[in-house]
Amino acid sequence: MIQINLVKKLFIAIVLIAYLPLNAGAWGMTGHRIVGQIADYYLTAKARKAVYEVLGNQSPAMASNWPDFIKSDSTYNYLSSWHYVNLPADLDQHGVFNFLDTDKQANVYNKIPELIAQLKDKKQTAGQQKMAMRLLIHFLGDIHQPLHTGRKDDLGGNKISVTWFGQKSNLHRVWDEGLVDYQQLSYTEYAAAINHPTKEQLAQWQHTPLKDCVYESYLAANKIYAATKVDDKLSYRYNFEFVDLMNEQLLKGGIRLAQILNTIYG
Repeated sequence: MIQINLVKKLFIAIVLIAYLPLNAGAWGMTGHRIVGQIADYYLTAKARKAVYEVLGNQSPAMASNWPDFIKSDSTYNYLSSWHYVNLPADLDQHGVFNFLDTDKQANVYNKIPELIAQLKDKKQTAGQQKMAMRLLIHFLGDIHQPLHTGRKDDLGGNKISVTWFGQKSNLHRVWDEGLVDYQQLSYTEYAAAINHPTKEQLAQWQHTPLKDCVYESYLAANKIYAATKVDDKLSYRYNFEFVDLMNEQLLKGGIRLAQILNTIYG
């Protein structure tokens, strides 16, 4: 009887492990750390000191995945919708902006300003500040993962089945993990490899309003949807076509995160 129960528990654990990638957070562990590491490059000395004090001497890169780790704790279930904003298909810029202005559901777009306000609020406890910092770091990564501005009907690509180098996957998972991990770099190597913005890009990205960040990701998501069909076999060609877009989104996310933190602690 004990052996049967153990077998059942093992089977359930295997099923759960197989299911988890379908609900993974944007960029996966490596991608979020890349965004955090790039942000660290662009922090002012004053902001870096403040950020590390809030995080308890943990780097932004290592703090970046906490909001995904705590998904195992049902206490934090209320955060689930904060990782993305579902946008309808075929919107122009005005349509996207109007949707963001009128959608009152808790999502990544309307929660980021709240977290910024929390970090500016001196009345917040150390614990509240730390949580807000972890969430902000993570959500700046999320908002730059194109499929976190994807469509509700396919759960941001989670329902679009594909194969990735012969392995069953889905479109969202390819963008969370597959493309990033295919580069076979550590997060520090990756951050260093793509950290080459032009002066013009840096100036523009540091002053992009949050609403425009969402619109950029939405345009990127449209390109991804247009290029991918259900059960497509994705491999070398897909990497060739989309690696530059992915790298730019990662770089933008880190630079913009740093700019927000520099403003908070300037």
